Amino acid sequence: QVQLVESGGGLVQPGGSLRLSCAASGSIDTRYNMDWYRQAPGKERELVASLFLSGVTNYAGSVKGRFTISTNNTKNMLYLEMNSLKPEDTAVYYCYQRLKTTPLGDVRSYWGQGTQVTVSS
Repeated sequence: QVQLVESGGGLVQPGGSLRLSCAASGSIDTRYNMDWYRQAPGKERELVASLFLSGVTNYAGSVKGRFTISTNNTKNMLYLEMNSLKPEDTAVYYCYQRLKTTPLGDVRSYWGQGTQVTVSS
């Protein structure tokens, strides 16, 4: 069983930076895509950044140029570097991964429990 655990959230002033981490425990064979989502109070969960097996990355327009998604495959880690943070970035941030735990296994989706990011002066 794979578990995803986010960390690194907190309170930061506008213009500040945070680095979120997502640690995947359990046996992982192949990670097909790794995403960061966020959900602000009263809003739907939205996709923030994606990193595919091919190495291609995609970003929501609202964070492009400010956020960077990356991974350390040897440690099964996923990161989100967030710079020039704005109050509208305030949300719970979730890690999501589609992966296989064995070479012949099914591709399954996993979510972390979320980490709160608050941008406020």
